[in-house]
Amino acid sequence: MKTLHRFLSINTAGCTCLLVAALLLQSCKQKKDRSWSAYKADKASSSYSPHTEINPENVNKLQVAWTFYPNDAAEGSRFNNSQCNPIIVDDVMYTASARRRIYAIDAKTGEKIWEFDPFNGGPGGGPFRGVTYWEDKSGNDKRILFTADDQLFAVEAATGKIISSFGDNGRVSMNVGLRDDPKLISVKPTSPGIIFDNLIILGNMVSELYGSQPGYVRAYDVITGKLTWTFHTIPLPGEIGYETWPKDAWKYAGGANSWAGMAIDEKRGMVFFSTGSPSYDFYGADREGQNLFGNCVVALDARTGKHVWHFQTVHHDLWDYDLPSPPNLVTVERDGKKIDAVAQTSKVGFLYVFNRETGEPIFPIEEKPVPASDVPGEKAWPTQPFPTRPKPYARHTLTENDLADFSPDAHDSLLAQFRRYRYDGLFTPPSVRGSINFPSTIGGSEWGGAAYDPTSGVLYLKSNESPEISQLLKVDNSKLTGPAAEDVNGREVYITYCASCHKEDRSGIEPQFPSLIDLRKRMSEEQALQRVREGAGKMPPFAKILNGRERAVINYLYDKWKDPNVASSEDLNEIHANRNSNKIGKIDSTRKDTSTIYLNTLAYMPWRDIEGRSSIKPPFATLNAIDLNTGEYLWTVPAGNMPELQKKGEPATGVSGSPGPIVTRGGLIFLGGGRSKKLMAYEQKTGKLVWEYELPSYLSATPSTYSVDGKQYIAVSIGGNKEHPAGMVMAFALPN
Repeated sequence: MKTLHRFLSINTAGCTCLLVAALLLQSCKQKKDRSWSAYKADKASSSYSPHTEINPENVNKLQVAWTFYPNDAAEGSRFNNSQCNPIIVDDVMYTASARRRIYAIDAKTGEKIWEFDPFNGGPGGGPFRGVTYWEDKSGNDKRILFTADDQLFAVEAATGKIISSFGDNGRVSMNVGLRDDPKLISVKPTSPGIIFDNLIILGNMVSELYGSQPGYVRAYDVITGKLTWTFHTIPLPGEIGYETWPKDAWKYAGGANSWAGMAIDEKRGMVFFSTGSPSYDFYGADREGQNLFGNCVVALDARTGKHVWHFQTVHHDLWDYDLPSPPNLVTVERDGKKIDAVAQTSKVGFLYVFNRETGEPIFPIEEKPVPASDVPGEKAWPTQPFPTRPKPYARHTLTENDLADFSPDAHDSLLAQFRRYRYDGLFTPPSVRGSINFPSTIGGSEWGGAAYDPTSGVLYLKSNESPEISQLLKVDNSKLTGPAAEDVNGREVYITYCASCHKEDRSGIEPQFPSLIDLRKRMSEEQALQRVREGAGKMPPFAKILNGRERAVINYLYDKWKDPNVASSEDLNEIHANRNSNKIGKIDSTRKDTSTIYLNTLAYMPWRDIEGRSSIKPPFATLNAIDLNTGEYLWTVPAGNMPELQKKGEPATGVSGSPGPIVTRGGLIFLGGGRSKKLMAYEQKTGKLVWEYELPSYLSATPSTYSVDGKQYIAVSIGGNKEHPAGMVMAFALPN
C-alpha cells in the first residue's frame, strides 16, 4: 500500500495513471481474508491464525459482536450438541447447526445468507465438525461439500443450491464402495474432507463393534462425484499389511477408520491422516496380529492413494486408543537443518513426530514390553512403541496416592475398587474381573488436536485425565444370531449393549452420551428404532448385532413392557424377515472363534467416586506448550476449572473436554469445551489465563478466528439450551 500511495503522489498528471492506480487500490481494498478457510484453519491442520489485532493487552475487552441462532428445532436429545468448526471464505462463514443443517452467514453481522437441509425436515443430528470449500482456478465455480448421514453433498457456495451434476442429483452415497451391501450398512463421517486439486479426500466414522465396516479412505472428484481412489485400511490379499491380520480378516474385520480429519502437503502431493482402532475395540481374538492400518499415522500419494509410509502407534489395540485428531504439518530444526515433519497427538498422551517425506521418527521411539492379556483367546501384542521425547503429556502411572479424596467414604470406596481391579500400568489389557484403563478412551488429546505456531515452532495441546474401567463379559455368539423380540427381555438387552454408554438408569453422560429418560418427549418410537438400527455418531448401527431385538429395547425405553413370550404381529413379521435373511446378523464363519465373544460392559464410562466426582485428584485437564525443535515443555497449566472441586489454596482443577486450542500471531491461545461452559484465552508465552467468558451452553467445538475489514473476530459453535435447543454460533470482537 505504501508503494501504491507513493505512485499516486507522483503521477497526478496522467489520467491513465490515475485510472490504473484507482483499480489497484480497489483491488487491495477488496482482498478478503482466507486464513480460516478449512477445518482447523488450513490444509496443514495448524489451528493457527496470523491476525494480531486481539492480543494479551486488549483481550479482556472482547465482547459479543453477534449471535446466530439456527432456526431448526432440536430432536433426539435433551439439547443438541455442536462440534462444528466454522470456516470463513471471503467474509462469508459456512457452518452447521447441531442437527447438520448447513448455513452461510455474513461473517461481519451474523445475518443468514442461505441454509440447506440435507434431511428434508428429518431429525438429523450426530457429531459434525465442519464443511469443505472448493473453487476452480478461474474462481467461477465455488462449492461447499459436506456429509450428512452416509451422503456426500455438493452445493453452490453463493446460493446453497444443490449442484445436480455432482453424483446423483447433488449427492453421493458413501455406503457404495465399502465391503458389504450398501443397502444394509451405514457410514457417517464426522470430520470434513480435505481438498487436493479437484479431489476431496474423506475418511469415515464406522462402528467399532462386531460386524462393523472397514474404514476405507477414499477420494472423490469434486466436479462429478466419481470415486477416484480407495485406500484399504484393512488390507486385501497382496496389499501392504495383509500379513498383520488373520488370512480372511478382510472379509469380516471392521474399524481402522480415519474419522478425525486430514492434512495435505500440496507441494509434495501427499495426504496425511490418522486411524482408529480395529473392531472390536476391547477384544481381538478374531484379529490376531498387529492389525495394520489400525492406530496408524499414514501418508499417501494424494493423487493416486498409493501408500508412501506409515507408523503404527498401538499394535493390536485393545483399549480404543484411536488417533483422534488430524496430524499437524510442522517444521522442526535439528542439527541446524530445517525438516518438514508431521506431529500426531494421541489418547495415550504421546506426541509422535515424523519426517514428512520418509516417516522416520524425529525423536527416537522404542518398543517396550507391555502386560499380557488374561482373557481366553486373546493375544495382546507383547510390545508397544514409546517415544523417548517429548515426555508424555498425560499421566501414565496411577497409584493409591492419586485417588481422589473429596470425602473419606468416597476415597475408601475408590481404594477398594483400585485394589480389586487389575492395573499393571499403561496398556493394562481389559479383563473379566475389570481393568483400569488410563489415560482412557477420552484421555490424552481428543479430536480437537493441537495448534501449531509456525513462527516459533511451538505446539499447543490439551490433555485429559479421566480413568475408566474395562470389564469384559463373556457372551455366547448364538445370542447375536438367535432369538429376537418375542423371547428376549428388553431390559436385559439394554443392560448388555446400551448401559455402558447411557448408564443402567438411562441417565447418560451429557453431552457425549445423552440421557434416554423421557425419550418419548424428544423422538417417536419409529425414530428411536431407526436410530438404534442405523446408529448416529459414536453410536454404531445395531441392526446386525441385535438381529430383530431392537424392538424389545424400544419397548423397554418407551416403558411399553410386555411379556417377552408374547409378540405382536408386527414383531413376528420383522423377526421372520430377519431370520430368513442371509445378510443381517451373520457372524462370518471365517473368524477364528465363532463360539464366544466378549463385550466391555463399562466401555467409555468414566471411573467416578460414589458421589459422581472424578476418581483421581486434579488436574483433570492441562494445556501444554511443547517446543518441537527440542522436544521440551515450555509450560503446562490446568485447562479450565471446576470451583466446586478446587480445594482452597490449590491450583485450578482443569476440565476435560474434546475441543482443541487455536493459536494466533497476536500471542493468544483460545480454548473451550468441557463442563465449565467457558471460552478462555491464555497468554502464549506463559500459559497465563488472561480472559474467560461464560457461554449460554456447552462449548464442544474448536473455535475459529478471522478478519473482516481489518477487524478480528473469534467465533465458536455452541450446543443448545432450553431457549435455543438447536445451538448457536457466537462471534466476539473488540469494541469499535
